[in-house]
Amino acid sequence: MSIVLVSEKPWDVACADELDAMMDDDVIFISEKELVTEENLKNIQPHYVFFLHWSHYIPASVYENFVCVVFHMTDLPFGRGGSPLQNLIERGIYKTQLSALRCVKELDAGDIFLKRELSLFGSAEEIYIRSTKLAKDMIVEIIETRPIPQKQEGMPVVFRRRSPEQSDIQELQSLEKVFDWIRMLDAEGYPHAFLETPYLRLSFRRAALRDGYIEADVKISLKKESHESE
Repeated sequence: MSIVLVSEKPWDVACADELDAMMDDDVIFISEKELVTEENLKNIQPHYVFFLHWSHYIPASVYENFVCVVFHMTDLPFGRGGSPLQNLIERGIYKTQLSALRCVKELDAGDIFLKRELSLFGSAEEIYIRSTKLAKDMIVEIIETRPIPQKQEGMPVVFRRRSPEQSDIQELQSLEKVFDWIRMLDAEGYPHAFLETPYLRLSFRRAALRDGYIEADVKISLKKESHESE
């Protein structure tokens, strides 16, 4: 039997390698959306297709013909939709569930295989890496126990995907909020928390909340160049 791991994040390669070393199943890692096709997966014949940190559209021909398991960083049906990590921290939620669910047509509405508790402290990149380690354990459990997925219970709460403009911290009024904004956007490929002057953009990473102040790394660039690079 083989399984497929699909992810666009580089830190998930190690997860695939670790699973391949510890399991009898062949583990195939896919990072390019052009390879997430019915034709390619038919050649592999996986028992499961696991999607970790994947923001691209999954074709119906894929999720209708293969058991596709998506990992979502909320206690579903609360928090369906985009930018779950940022939407949770913005609401002052610092502990969540990592949900493993069946991929269906409606976004994040599939039946649940497993849920496991996940801490939301640390930078976004640290949280994503932590969630990958947790997802690895959940993948092993799913393969070994073959749980029957259960329908979601409760009224859905839908999150909207955040826009880059929402990374602006100029309207925040507490150090705690500023700290949360910086850390929840502190991962490669994300629009980092920023402030702007008429000519400059200041982008912040690696924040530490001290007694009465915040220490952080700052990147200062011309505003036009900053918009072009992010």
